Parts: sequence; structure tokens; C-alpha cells
Amino acid sequence: MSPQEARGLTEYFCADLQQEIPTTVRVIEAATGGNLEYAPDAKSKNALALIRHVAVVDAWFLNSIADGAFVGGNSNESDACGIMTPADGAAKYNETVPAALARIRGLSDEKLAEEIDFFGMMKAPAPVLLGIMEKHSVHHRGQLSAYLRAMGCKVPGIYGPSGDSQ
Repeated sequence: MSPQEARGLTEYFCADLQQEIPTTVRVIEAATGGNLEYAPDAKSKNALALIRHVAVVDAWFLNSIADGAFVGGNSNESDACGIMTPADGAAKYNETVPAALARIRGLSDEKLAEEIDFFGMMKAPAPVLLGIMEKHSVHHRGQLSAYLRAMGCKVPGIYGPSGDSQ
């Protein structure tokens, strides 16, 4: 991938992710007043764990791309992360994800084109990893949105109106 191609794709993915931020925050906030211990199965994360996962890992993933290295892989999703409510999760997301996107946009074209080792599973330039990050985020946001009604909450519109938002 050339540096110019890397810049173009990075700008595309960053703009797309920027547009997803309000939707993700709406889904997190929609869990307010619901049963945050709800999980559809014993193997599933509960709602609070999903909120923490989205709020913490999205920023960690983006910052890892900006750093040019994925180190550790164990983001803090325990009570120590400070996210105890949907409002905490939404605030953390609004604070950290736009800042991490700005870090990526600030990288040189050459840096964006460099391959980054993704835990030994693959090596890819920043735009490829941004695409993976976005899919990861939307996947977990979708899980949380599927929990909402069972939690006693309403589902917000995501890519159009929901049955609850009309």
C-alpha cells in the first residue's frame, strides 16, 4: 500500500468511524434504567460488561494503531475502569474515541502505510486495522442493542428508525 493510498483509506475510515460515534453513544445511553446484569446466556457478557468493552476497547484499539504497536491486549474492563453506568460509558467513549481518531489522522502518510503486527496473527497497515476495529465496534454495539428490550429499555434508531423510535 502506498502512503497516498494509506492516507485516503485512513481518512475514509476515520470519517466513517466519526459518524458512528453518536450512534454508539445512543445505544450505550439507551441502557440507562435497564438491568445491566442482563445477559442472554451464561457464556455472554452482561450489558455492563459490553458497555465497558465498547468504551474501553474501541479507544485502546485506535490508540494501538496510532502507537504502531498492539501491546498486551488486556484492556482494563473491571470496576477499576470507572464505568459503572451507561452514562459513564458514554462519557468515556465521547472523551477517548475522538481523541484517538485525531491521533491517527495526525500520523504521516508513510507511518499509516507501515505494517503493524497484530499479536503475531497478521501484519497490516493502519487502514486495514481501522476496518477491523470498526467491524469489532459495530459487532459489540449490535450485541448491546439486541439486549436492550430484554433489559427493559428501548432500542434507539441505529441506521434508521427502530420499532421503539418511531
